[in-house]
Amino acid sequence: QVQLVESGGGLVQAGGSLRLSCAASGSTFNIDILGWYRQAPGKQRELVATASIGGNTNYADSVKGRFTISRDNAKNTVDLQMNSLKPEDTAVYYCNAYLQSTWGSYDYWGQGTQVTVSS
Repeated sequence: QVQLVESGGGLVQAGGSLRLSCAASGSTFNIDILGWYRQAPGKQRELVATASIGGNTNYADSVKGRFTISRDNAKNTVDLQMNSLKPEDTAVYYCNAYLQSTWGSYDYWGQGTQVTVSS
């Protein structure tokens, strides 16, 4: 019902910046939360940042002050501006949509985009 496509991943040096984008399509009318998660090799998936349709944002402690999530409800997109990148930020980054409808609640995931930060 909802398709998510990420873009913007790549290779950067420590201290550099990247901007990730996620475009949602399909049944996007009731996407309550759009967010970014990441999974590093050998580690579990973890929350990076989320943005509600009402504008509330939430960040993992490890990225506060460095990452900024922004959501465009009209275009059904969510971006993640990543500054002051560290090697520890290296991971596959996934776009996530949480949707609550009259029929229930659902989670959708993008295919992931690789972010590699070199030292």
